[in-house]
Amino acid sequence: MTSLFDPTSAGALQLANRIVMAPLTRNRSPNAVPPAIVATYYAQRASAGLLVTEATAISHQGQGYADVPGLYAPEQLAGWKKVTDAVHTAGGRIVVQLWHVGRVSHVDLQPGGGAPVAPSAITAKTKTVLIRDGQPVFVDTSAPRALDIQEIPGIVDDYRRAALAAVNDAGFDGVEIHGANGYLIDQFLKTGSNQRTDAYGGSIENRARFLLEVTQAVADAIGGGRTGIRLSPVTPANDASDNDATALFHHVVRGLAPMGLAFLHVIEGSTGGPRELPDRPFDYAALKAAYRAAGGQGAWMVNNGYDKALAEQAVADGADLVAFGRPYISNPDLVRRLRENAPLAKPDRATFYGGGAAGYTDYPRLDDVPATA
Repeated sequence: MTSLFDPTSAGALQLANRIVMAPLTRNRSPNAVPPAIVATYYAQRASAGLLVTEATAISHQGQGYADVPGLYAPEQLAGWKKVTDAVHTAGGRIVVQLWHVGRVSHVDLQPGGGAPVAPSAITAKTKTVLIRDGQPVFVDTSAPRALDIQEIPGIVDDYRRAALAAVNDAGFDGVEIHGANGYLIDQFLKTGSNQRTDAYGGSIENRARFLLEVTQAVADAIGGGRTGIRLSPVTPANDASDNDATALFHHVVRGLAPMGLAFLHVIEGSTGGPRELPDRPFDYAALKAAYRAAGGQGAWMVNNGYDKALAEQAVADGADLVAFGRPYISNPDLVRRLRENAPLAKPDRATFYGGGAAGYTDYPRLDDVPATA
């Protein structure tokens, strides 16, 4: 019987187990450059079968939060190279999540203080993070402007260039395209944020065009076997909504199937919230079946609120990989704790965003915890 702890593969990636560290934004990269402490943080967690980094901007325009890392300047790539070296030395595998936030940004974070960009000029009813007086603060997102159709090929190329730099210069094993959670790709997909009337709006085929163009460009650049994508069919995160998610995402996975991707990373339910949304029902087994029926061979990664029992059941039911998010914040040795049924440490929410080592690299491993009498 397949176990959560068995080795497996995802495209070209050979993984020590089926446990994945999900991307977790931590806001500890001033000027978008990962400092040395970021290398320590990821290396501590290298026993995961796969590490997916925090979301990382493909361009300055793609930035949406203070002190998140980037992939568009030499010093950023150099910072990430130290991270990948540390992870590889520790025996791990790591991919970087490619991110363009679209409308989920603020003028203070944009080049020249300009408006964020989006499929349509619709302000997201959500917040972002700025650093003021050294402290993270949540602020409303700024009103975006609609992208001109002539700008879209340049953004597709930003994804391609970022993927090449990630693998060739920063030493990543691959990339995960962030197509979820109400960011730019998801904004193009969904009717709540896309009111375009050109080739990128209206029909499902048109709204999915940007996602498929980006994914194909990245797969062509670095190989499908080193390319994954994250999807969130029904999450309301960042004001995301669609009037027919089932039809939309079945079309999406059928379009992805021929690309030879390493994995599809699917968020079930509301990101970081309920796994079941009564007002947005969705059949994830049917989505996987549609992908496989279209010839898709990528590993199927499930995510959202998994504990060991749920993860074991998911693998027994055919999931290839299971992503864990918040448990990885406070349990750097999560694989061992799950294998040994050891207690999980609880994270300190006050240190999730911004700061230094506290609540980041100072959580103890099992070997560091004093034995009780």
